[in-house]
Amino acid sequence: MSSDQDNGTSSQHSLPLFSHLIELRDRILRIVAIVIIIFLSLVYFANDIYHYLSIPLTSQLPEGASMIATGVATPFFTPIKLTLVLSIFIAIPAILYQVWGFIAPGLYKHERKLVAPLVISSALLFYLGMAFSYYVVFPLAFSFFTNTAPEGVLIATDISSYLDFALKLFFAFGLAFEIPIATLVLCWTGATTPQKLKEKRPYIVVAAFVFAMLLTPPDVISQTLLAVPMLILFEIGLLFSRFYVQPAEDTDNSEQEN
Repeated sequence: MSSDQDNGTSSQHSLPLFSHLIELRDRILRIVAIVIIIFLSLVYFANDIYHYLSIPLTSQLPEGASMIATGVATPFFTPIKLTLVLSIFIAIPAILYQVWGFIAPGLYKHERKLVAPLVISSALLFYLGMAFSYYVVFPLAFSFFTNTAPEGVLIATDISSYLDFALKLFFAFGLAFEIPIATLVLCWTGATTPQKLKEKRPYIVVAAFVFAMLLTPPDVISQTLLAVPMLILFEIGLLFSRFYVQPAEDTDNSEQEN
């Protein structure tokens, strides 16, 4: 009799897990389908998209210089690769929506009210970081690179190398602009407090420049243009983190319950 009860209990526990796995699979398939749809809509304009991406560099090249393709299939696959990555970037709101739909049922009502703005703002901040790198960092960095080239050296950047360079900066600045979200989450979960973060500000300044050094090209301009916004965004996150700090009463109650 007891064995039957144990089997019944185990089956009841396995069913919710199985249903969660099915839901996770469905949401991943939706994300893949959305990315494919966006990619198919943009692939016809792949060369135009790459041309737009290359403007910050080509506008700085000296007269007579141009970009080159060193591989046989590079002129075809490089724009396609860019279009696929762009499709993923465009699909970020949909991806976050699917993630939100999966985790929201497990959150309390007050937690959903706090998490929803973070999900929306994280996507906006990522786009803002990409825009900042394209419109601010790229022109300054490429102007620096082209003007410091030794005399007699013809600048001819490979289109595949340029794409890897641009995507690296897009990801670095998009990730760096998520610092306010990370600060709010740390304070919300109780991992730290705004006061403790203020006390560690000197260490955070050093960490920002080290992080910028690792993610940007080896020049002072790019590193500074990444480190300074990171520090500003940290201060913004610190300013708003007080609204995401758990009240002391809730903390005491949770400790008593435990």
